Amino acid sequence: MAETESQSDIVPGTVFTRRQVRILKIVVIAMGVLLVAGFVLVISVIVYQASNLGESAAPVQSAAKPAYPPPPAPGLIVPEGMSISNMALDDNRLAVHLSGPKGSEIRIIDLGTGTVVQRIPLQSE
Repeated sequence: MAETESQSDIVPGTVFTRRQVRILKIVVIAMGVLLVAGFVLVISVIVYQASNLGESAAPVQSAAKPAYPPPPAPGLIVPEGMSISNMALDDNRLAVHLSGPKGSEIRIIDLGTGTVVQRIPLQSE
């Protein structure tokens, strides 16, 4: 007799009872509300961040500044008779092509310190 009562409680065309269908509807509605609330939250945060692009927080104070300025970077000394024919910059390095009657060379200079890192003499074959 219990089987006939549960058989009559099943929703036609499914294997679920009316109670299970009601719980499923509640869960689906709750998840839909959570999805909509999540989208609203994400959109509102994006709008808030976009509206505050021009404003910045109070400037961060850096550590104590040295009492003396950093030493000036030494300039590139070009030997007499040579001239700079080309330069190329890559990150913090500068490649300078020097050419003259005695030959050519490439000097790699570290722009942070101003020192010549490497000298590459160019020889013709």
